[in-house]
Order: sequence, then structure tokens, then C-alpha cells
Amino acid sequence: MHGPPLDRSAVFRAVMHGVRDAMSLPAPMVAAGLLSIGPLAHAVGYPLAAAVASTLFVWAGPAQVLFFGGIAAGLSPVGIGLAVGLSSVRFLPMVISLLPLLRRPGQSLPELLWLSHFTTVTTWSEGLRRMPAVEPHLRVPYFLGFGHACVLLSAFATGVGYVMTGSSPPPVAAALLFLSPLFFTVSVAAGARGFADAVAIALGFLLQPIALKLIGPELDLLFVGLFGGTAAFLLDRAMRRRAA
Repeated sequence: MHGPPLDRSAVFRAVMHGVRDAMSLPAPMVAAGLLSIGPLAHAVGYPLAAAVASTLFVWAGPAQVLFFGGIAAGLSPVGIGLAVGLSSVRFLPMVISLLPLLRRPGQSLPELLWLSHFTTVTTWSEGLRRMPAVEPHLRVPYFLGFGHACVLLSAFATGVGYVMTGSSPPPVAAALLFLSPLFFTVSVAAGARGFADAVAIALGFLLQPIALKLIGPELDLLFVGLFGGTAAFLLDRAMRRRAA
């Protein structure tokens, strides 16, 4: 079903709406977490442009850490690429759950891939929470405004971290890295709408340490999300049937 015809002013307002929502808190929180990527790139001898480009084109803190850490360890390009790819598998369920809100008739594969690039834990959780209130035909420009604000501010923060290398004590750098998962947890909790959501969050906290030890850091989040989410869904459905 086609939405109303889009005019430039409506698209611009939707983009700016996304930018404002991102800059209200999500983008600064993500940027603070990626501030430490700059010093990491500096430590392996890469230039400022490479540090900023890693955020623009990879935009995933764990993957960037694996990338620069692999370089420091002398791993082969194939090994580094495999590690980065495995660390990003966790984004697949997020993309699958987010794209239905962004799909519209006539979209091309390049456009869908472009939208997928902006999917992270923050844009995913905030998108699921905020986009249902946005008119369907304006969700794509809204999400692009939100995503670009997060990416560009994060790239700027990476550059600032590169320039500030050596001036931040380790506890400060560790605290900055912790801001992004902390914000994600609060955002997901705020977006919980029912019993199944609460159970899924609780199972995530309980199962993640176990999965990290048994499976490793590459696939632990994927396993926890799949198993915990499925268990929460089945439990919620069983309770609904019993109450009916």
C-alpha cells in the first residue's frame, strides 16, 4: 500500500525529527563508547583517517576492536575479516526485526542494504521504540536522519579520541566503553511492553555469562537472543492459553 505523496518539506522534517531524537541522548551515548577506538587505531600505527573511516564503514565497537587488535597481533587479513564478520552476526536478527518497519513498495536492494548499515543495538532498540509512532511513509527518512546523526557523531568522537591519545587514564576509557551497553540496557527496558519482553530481558542477563563461557564472544549474543527470546515467547503463549 502506497503512502501519501512525499514532498521535500515532509522528508526534510522527518529527517530532522530523526536527527533531533538521536541527538537527544542515543547518538552522544554511542559516540562516547566509540571514543576509545581512536586511541586503539593510534596504538597500531594507523592514521587518523583510518580510525575515522573504521567508524564510518564498520560502526561496531567490538568489530573495530577485533580489527585493530588483529592488526596489532599480526593476524592475516583473512583471519581479521573472519573475526570481524563473526562478531557482526549478532546484527542479523536486529536487521530482520527492524526492516519490516522500513519496507515500502519499490525499494531496491541497495536501499535496503543502506538502511541495514545503520543497524546497531542502539538504532535497533530506539527504532523499535520510536518508529511505530512515525507515519509509515516517513519512517525511512526518519531512520536515515537518526542513523546518520549517530554515525557522524561517532566518527567525530573517534577522531577526538585519536587526538586525545595518552591524555585519558584507563578508568575513564573503560567507563566510556561501558556507556553504550548501559544505554542499550536502559533503552530496551524502557521499550518493554509485556510479560514476554520482561522475561526475555531477564533471561538475557542470566544466560549471557553462561553463553560467553561455553560459546565464546563471537556468537554468545546471537545464542542468548535466539534461545532467550524463543523461551520467553513460548512461556508467554503458554500462559495466555492457560488464562483463556
